[in-house]
Amino acid sequence: MSANVQKLCETTREKLKIAIDKVELFLNQHALPQLITEQDEETVHFYEGFLSDLRHVLVFSEMSYEKLGVALRRATFDESFAQKALYNVYHYGVNNFFYPKNESYSEDGRYAYTGQDAIRFRKKPVRPARDIILDITKLYEELRDDLTYYENDYLTEKRMQNQV
Repeated sequence: MSANVQKLCETTREKLKIAIDKVELFLNQHALPQLITEQDEETVHFYEGFLSDLRHVLVFSEMSYEKLGVALRRATFDESFAQKALYNVYHYGVNNFFYPKNESYSEDGRYAYTGQDAIRFRKKPVRPARDIILDITKLYEELRDDLTYYENDYLTEKRMQNQV
């Protein structure tokens, strides 16, 4: 079991690194003035929320990336620590990507299996904003698929262990 958890930590960390690099590049190149094409209040509010959500995704992803690095660098692999780190990737990173606080975009499950983009924006974004979300969606979908166990079964297992 430990080897599987270690491998999952490695692949999760690799995917997070790719997402972090892409989001960082976007945030370093795009501020509010570059995104706003119309000066109306709704557009300004949309992009303020969009950038805030993207910063949250970046922070949660960076924190998870670091924790997984700690788990993988330890002389003796601590499976319990690693599983908690994987749970946090799912609970904070993946969930914050798919359920952003400001709801500038959301996932529409009806499109998930059609080959079309499942992400729907609340307001039509400028191309760079649209592209960054669609670019990293696949990574977070893969992370969600890889780590689904940690959303339910891991928590159930932890609760049962505390009751014994």
